[in-house]
Order: sequence, then C-alpha cells, then structure tokens
Amino acid sequence: MEFSKRAQGVSPSATLAVSTEAKKMQKDGIDVINLSTGEPDFTTPDSIVHAAVKSVESGKASYYTPVGGLPELRQAIAEHVEQDTGRTVLANEVAVTVGAKMGLFETFQALLNDQDEVLVVAPYWVSYEEQVKLAGGVVVPVKPQASNLKTTPEELSQFKTSRTKILVLNSPQNPSGLVYTEEETLAIAKWAVDNKILLIADEIYGKLVYNGTKFTSVMTMSDEIVENTILIDGVSKAYAMTGWRIGYVVASPQIIQKITALQGHMTSNPAAVAQYAALEALTGSQEPVEEMRQSFEGRLNNTYAAMQNVPGFKLENKPDGAFYLFPNVEEAMRLKGFSSSVDFAMALLKEAHVAVVAGEAFGMPGHIRLSYATSQNLLDEAVQRMIEFMK
Repeated sequence: MEFSKRAQGVSPSATLAVSTEAKKMQKDGIDVINLSTGEPDFTTPDSIVHAAVKSVESGKASYYTPVGGLPELRQAIAEHVEQDTGRTVLANEVAVTVGAKMGLFETFQALLNDQDEVLVVAPYWVSYEEQVKLAGGVVVPVKPQASNLKTTPEELSQFKTSRTKILVLNSPQNPSGLVYTEEETLAIAKWAVDNKILLIADEIYGKLVYNGTKFTSVMTMSDEIVENTILIDGVSKAYAMTGWRIGYVVASPQIIQKITALQGHMTSNPAAVAQYAALEALTGSQEPVEEMRQSFEGRLNNTYAAMQNVPGFKLENKPDGAFYLFPNVEEAMRLKGFSSSVDFAMALLKEAHVAVVAGEAFGMPGHIRLSYATSQNLLDEAVQRMIEFMK
C-alpha cells in the first residue's frame, strides 16, 4: 500500500509514544514511574463532573451542538477572557474545539499555504512542527542564544524572510516552564505587528505559574496587537480535564468563521457532554484551580531542589510555570556513553524504569523533559532512581 506523502512525512507524537511504551511495561508488571505526559494527576473537580452527568441525564448532551460550540459556552469563554485580561471579547470571536491541539491544527489549516514559514521558538511543543507540515507550511526553529532560553525581537529578525507568515509564542512554555515577562511579551507582540506577521499565542498553561511569577496574556495589550493575535487556550491543564478534549480559539470573526467551517467537515461539534462540563469549569468555583496550582508549586520547589543531586543533570533555569522540568543532560550522556538524548531517555526507561521525553522531540537535543504533575512520593522515588542510574 502506498501512503500519501502527507502521512509519510509526519512523525508520531514523541510524548504519546513514550507514554505508550511506559504503560505497556506497567501492564507487564514493571514498576514504571511515568513522567512523560503533560497531564495533571488530579481527577476533574466534582462540580464539573456533576454538571456533565446532569447534561446526560437531562438529555441535553444527546444531540449535536452548533459546530463552533454551545452558544452559552462561547459566551462563557468570552466573559472568562474578559475577566482575566480586561479585553472585551464577543462570542463570534470564539470557536470551541476538540482540545487546544485541534484548535491549533485548524488555525494552521485555515491560514497556511504551501511553503509559508512559521517561526517557532525552541524548545517547542512537539505537535507544532507536525501540524505546520500537514498544512503545507515550513517550520523555522528559532533557537535562543540567551541562557534563559528566551528569544528577542532582534533574534527573531534574523530568522524572518519574505515567506514568514506566523510566529508561535508559547508562554508559560512547554517543555521548559519559562514564562515571558510583560515587557518581553509586549516587545515580541509589537515586533509581530510591525513585521506584519500573525501571532499565535498558546496560553494553555496561563493559570499555572508559581512563586510569585506574574503571567501577562497578549490579550491585555493594545488593540493593534490583539487584532494581530490568535489566542489558543482550553480547560485541559488548569481544570484537570485532559480527557474531556475541550479547547478554544479566540480570534477575529473572519478567522473563527474559517476554523468553524473546517471543523464542520472534520469533527462536527466537540462532544456535547464535554462542553457542558467546560461550561461549569469556567463559570463555577475557581477554588479547585488554585488548590491544584499550589500543589504543583510545592512539587516544583521540592523536585527542583532534589534534582540538583542527580549527577550530570544541569537545571539551567528554574521553571516559573506549566508543570515540567527540562534539564540539560549532555554531561550525563557523556558519563553514560550515549550520543543522543533519545538513547539516554530510553535507557532511563528500560533500566531505571522512569519515563521521560527526549529533547529531540522539542527541537533541543541534549535535554529531557519530565513532568512533575504527579504525586510527590513518586517524584521523590523517580529522582532517587535517576541518581542510582547515574551511579
């Protein structure tokens, strides 16, 4: 069978591949600590679950919804954004999607033509590159030279060409956990406007920042910047709802119309029951979000400190957001005789039974990503296993 060039050119998700192997080993009775997936270990808050059950029992979840999402959910998202940022958003500027990942995919499909270039700052989330390729575009990785892994307008200018159409800015960032300051975000957003480059702001981890860090959304900035921005967000991370698959896109009505048209032929509407759950998440009590954030903050502080004792691991910057650590393991690779972080991560899984993701997946070899979105006991045990592995 001959597959399409499109299918042949796509690489499987590295994070899902590692997680699948880890789960297979666990099924075989091996005690694997899985730190590979970006998924909170908390269950979805009870109030959200009850709202979903109620929608099923009442029959409301039995039917198609409008393709772009329940009108009341789109309105709730608009009000949620306004509450967080002060920016007035209308319901027709919102599309509800099957997870933030589908929101990104549909955005690239709606905007990119063959050979259009997309600037993506490394380290970057694994799916950006593959989604751009599926839309016929070309990813141009921007590898920051600064020790804090943050890019600048001056650096971006070095990678811009006449074919550059989009810049993706992810803050708080997966996989490094870095958070751009208000001044840094403003400078980059203004650069995009000045250079007539659309800005995709992936802010899915915006509520998960720690130790007094302030997150500034692009949506708080000038009209000119907001009009040039496409916001990607969702309920997966902050509300422990990864399995419900509800994300959203906020953009101009023209872009939202195109995304909705695409979605009508791809998924119809997101699952109705999940939309009713998301509606409760955004309009109900926000206390569970803060409780989970505080737990992540404690795990970050404890695990970051413990990781200093792992030979050959260098934690260049303490994360300010998301729920990942992204240590440089070049020295550890040298000590263990590995030439790639892919091989190093696989040995860590097979020998120490700790699942992490190699930096190659994020455009930055010589690193590994591990998630601290699991219990402190498991994190402590994982660090101990890594210390023993290095010995």
